[in-house]
Amino acid sequence: MNTLQAILTRRSYRGKYKNVPVPREDLEKIVEAGLSAPSSCNKQTTSLICVDDADLLKKINSVIEPPVCETAPALICVISQKKNAYRDRCFWIQDYSAAIQNMLLAIVELGYQSCWYEGHITDTDRICDKIAALLNVPSEYELVCILPVGVAESEPTMPKKKPFSERAWFNSFKVE
Repeated sequence: MNTLQAILTRRSYRGKYKNVPVPREDLEKIVEAGLSAPSSCNKQTTSLICVDDADLLKKINSVIEPPVCETAPALICVISQKKNAYRDRCFWIQDYSAAIQNMLLAIVELGYQSCWYEGHITDTDRICDKIAALLNVPSEYELVCILPVGVAESEPTMPKKKPFSERAWFNSFKVE
């Protein structure tokens, strides 16, 4: 699969996963893709924790309500630090977003599926803090996202997208 194929075929997969382990070497490739993402002023604010231990996955899934990735054989937890990059500006959200997108593309390239869960875990119930405690994440980091990784039981569905002409133009914004 080439990069454009991965981009055009990637979907957010929210279904169940097959009971097939994700080899460590595949997880390392996915994480390497995430760590290779650009970061503002090279501050490298994003770090990653891979979870493939079945007992730890059960503990993590026990604090995620409603459950969203309980059948995934692996989970990548995205942690980040708020650091100013340019003058008094912090671009940590852009940094970890680029890392997540790189990982999502690598996940598809390697034959797995995933979904970017951020709002679900960082909402007012702060599931992210419960997961961070289970993973011994230091207080200067914030757990901002989880990515389940595994072989999908079913094909991801294509959401309806607006046509190109309604969202992209050349040389000027245009209303049709």
